[in-house]
Amino acid sequence: MELLVASSVGLMTAVGIYLILRMRSFPVIVGLTMISYACNVFIFASGRIVAGLPPILSKTATGYTDPVPQALVLTAIVISFGMTAVLVMMALGAFFEAGDDRIDLKADTARDSAE
Repeated sequence: MELLVASSVGLMTAVGIYLILRMRSFPVIVGLTMISYACNVFIFASGRIVAGLPPILSKTATGYTDPVPQALVLTAIVISFGMTAVLVMMALGAFFEAGDDRIDLKADTARDSAE
């Protein structure tokens, strides 16, 4: 099971990095979201989730599940949703301003050198 989780985290990270390196704004947003999902799965898997065990210590239970990674992942989900919403609004603003979501580095370099 650890191999499956580690492979999925690695694959999501690789896909996220590939999408971030694209020259369009929408794949960058999807890539950041994929990296956020990979981090959430990694943090969640590091908490040793065990079915049937309570999240706190008690006198009757023989073990417990650490609740801190679960709380961290819940917080990270909310933060990544807000970050994605802000990035989508910025990408929409850039699309409406330029008419395209392509990032053209050559035109920006020529314009900066002309100034």
